[in-house]
Amino acid sequence: MRDRIEHQSAWKRADVERDTRWLHHLTHEQVEDFCKALEHAKQHGAGLFEMAPDDFPLGEAGQQALRAIIQDVLDGRGISVLRGFPVNRFSDDDMRLMYWGLGLRMGVPRPQGKQSQFMSNVTDTGGTYRSATGRGYNTNSALDFHADSCDMVGLMCLRTAKSGGTSMISSSVTAHNDMLRVRPDLVDILYQPFYFSRQGEQALEEPPYYQATVFGMRDGWFSCRHVYNHIRGAQAGFPDLPRLASEQKEALDFLDAILAREDNRFEMHLEPGDLQFLNNHRILHSRTQYEDYEEPARRRHLLRLWLALPLAQPLPVQWREAYKDVDPATLRGGFRGVNITPEIEVFESRLAAWHGMACRIYQDKRAYEAAAQRGSRQFRA
Repeated sequence: MRDRIEHQSAWKRADVERDTRWLHHLTHEQVEDFCKALEHAKQHGAGLFEMAPDDFPLGEAGQQALRAIIQDVLDGRGISVLRGFPVNRFSDDDMRLMYWGLGLRMGVPRPQGKQSQFMSNVTDTGGTYRSATGRGYNTNSALDFHADSCDMVGLMCLRTAKSGGTSMISSSVTAHNDMLRVRPDLVDILYQPFYFSRQGEQALEEPPYYQATVFGMRDGWFSCRHVYNHIRGAQAGFPDLPRLASEQKEALDFLDAILAREDNRFEMHLEPGDLQFLNNHRILHSRTQYEDYEEPARRRHLLRLWLALPLAQPLPVQWREAYKDVDPATLRGGFRGVNITPEIEVFESRLAAWHGMACRIYQDKRAYEAAAQRGSRQFRA
C-alpha cells in the first residue's frame, strides 16, 4: 500500500487563494536592481551563450527576489510569481536579455525543441496541438495539464491575448493523494512505465520515443511526469509500440479529471510584467484557449525558460532516458534537438560548474558519435 504524501505542494485551490505568500509584488529597489543588471549586460555585449551569472550582477534587493522564487518553488507551494516589472519601458529584446540573466543566476537553461532553442516564444504561430508532432506553446489551443522537461519552468508575460489564455495550475501531489484514497489500483498503474513520443524533436542520437513512469518516488521525493499529449503521440505515431491497455487509459483519464476539478485547479491571469515559476516535478500547468489580436504588435507573447536547479530533488531512475541524468545537483532535462553546438556544450558545462552541478548529459551523444566514426549501424541511444 502506498502512502499519502505530506508536503506544502499538496494544496487545494482554496489554500493558494487564502495564503498568497507565493505572490511577490516587486519593490522599487528590486525593479531598479533588475534594470541596472540589464544595463550592465547590454554594455558588456556578450552573446547569450558567452554570458555568465556575473554578467548580470544583482544587489541584495534583486538577490532577495530570486531567493524567494527558489524557496517557494522547492520548499513551498511549488509556485512563485513576481509581479510588477515595467515591461512597457523596454523592448522585447531587452526583456529577453533580462530574463536570460535572471535564469543564469538561478540555474542552467535547458533546450526546448527541435531547433535547440533555449528560450521559447509562447505565441500562436499556427501550430497544431493534437498532432504527432504537436506542442502547445506555438498554438492558441487549450492545453492539457502537463509537465515540461526541467526542474523549474518559468514564464515572463510581455503581452496578453484579446481574451482567454488564462494560466491554470494543479498540484500533482494532491491528485496523487486524491486518487490514492478512492482508486489505489489506478495509482499503482501510473507508477509503471508508459511510452512517450519526443514529438519529432529528438536529437540524432535519440530514438523518437522513450519510456518513463507518470508517478515516481525516489529517496522519499515524489515526482510526476504527466504529458498525456505525448503518450497519445506515441500511440498515434508508432503502431509497433504496445497499445495502451484499458486500465492505463482509465488511470490517465482519471488523473486528468482530478487535476481539472474545480476544488483542485487554480487559475491566474498573468499580467504584462509578471514572472511565473513552477516546480515542474510537483505542479502541472495548463491554460485556456485564447483569441488574439489581429495586429502583430499586440499579439499574446510570453517568454519561456526551462531551468535545471542545483538544489532540485532526485528524480526516479525510470526517467533517465528522458532526463539524461536523474541525480540531484546535476545538469538534466530539456529537448536536445538538432542544433546543439560545441559552443553550447561549453556554455552548459561552464554554467553547471558555476552552480556546483555535475555535467554528464552528453554520454550517449559521445557514444553515438564514436559509433558513427566506426561506421557502425548497430548503435542506438
